[in-house]
Amino acid sequence: MKYSNKKIVVLEKNSVTPAGDISLDMIENLGDVTIYDSVPAGKLEDVVKDAEAVICSKAKFTESVLENCPKLKYIGLWATGYDNINVFAAAKKGITVSNVPGYSTNSVAQHTFAMILNLASNSIKYDKSVHNGDWKKAPIFTYLDFPIMEISGKKLGILGYGAIGKAVAKIGEAFGMQPIIHTRTKPENCSYPVVSLDELLAEADFLTLHCPLTDATRKIINKETLSKMKKTAYVINTSRGGTIDEAALAEALHAGTIAGAGIDVLDGEPMREDHPFFDAPNCIITPHVAWASFEARRRLVNIVYENLKAYIDGAPINNVERFCKK
Repeated sequence: MKYSNKKIVVLEKNSVTPAGDISLDMIENLGDVTIYDSVPAGKLEDVVKDAEAVICSKAKFTESVLENCPKLKYIGLWATGYDNINVFAAAKKGITVSNVPGYSTNSVAQHTFAMILNLASNSIKYDKSVHNGDWKKAPIFTYLDFPIMEISGKKLGILGYGAIGKAVAKIGEAFGMQPIIHTRTKPENCSYPVVSLDELLAEADFLTLHCPLTDATRKIINKETLSKMKKTAYVINTSRGGTIDEAALAEALHAGTIAGAGIDVLDGEPMREDHPFFDAPNCIITPHVAWASFEARRRLVNIVYENLKAYIDGAPINNVERFCKK
């Protein structure tokens, strides 16, 4: 028996459970639910115009789209970030927007360090070399074609100190790194040095971004800020692609004014054919998967269900309007 008679549209199923390894039965039982694997090209308004509730990931709900969906009262996100939603227009129309905070903290922190460790140890390059047959040809038991560094003692610059930034700092400390923090508001009881942006840039051996995409953080890593960093420094981004001026970082990598980068997110996704990172040297690229462990995706589905059920019950939770009022 359905929990309600509300018309619910679930978009972008394939971004969460493409192989069906996580069931959406709980969500389907909440009402009259239609599920789309992806957003039909140019058909967003058509598929959601009669819905009261929508679940989405990257679909762009602009003011125009919202105006053309008069029955819409709830937007639930398959994500923590909500920069694809015009939340101010939604608030004016009385539309509740609920995100999913904290579901992927451990996964993103883990992926951040996978990139740091690969850049420090050149594991990917060594693996490729071995599979190309180089070890079979080596005259002694080893060869040292690619440099390896210890991360112990290195300064870990963390831009943004929310749940993920805190988890990354803790892991870094366990590796013997020295975390330093830059964040919009000074955190209470922070056991690491909180520094200015200029200090963060100048001191970091590894700079990792864990901030939301806002007007203040858009392209915060750019030609000017990159010029303030060490030539031996590395940039890691598992937050939002728009926080980096991608052309500027690619130029710095080609010029050798930055040692390397680990990139999981781009300003436009999927990656375009002529993207400047594609042939940039010493640049590890993964396809926006830092969040996507099985455990995190299962957690995500459960919280999306709880968010939607709370809305249906008349007591919405995780409403992003709380951030818009700050």
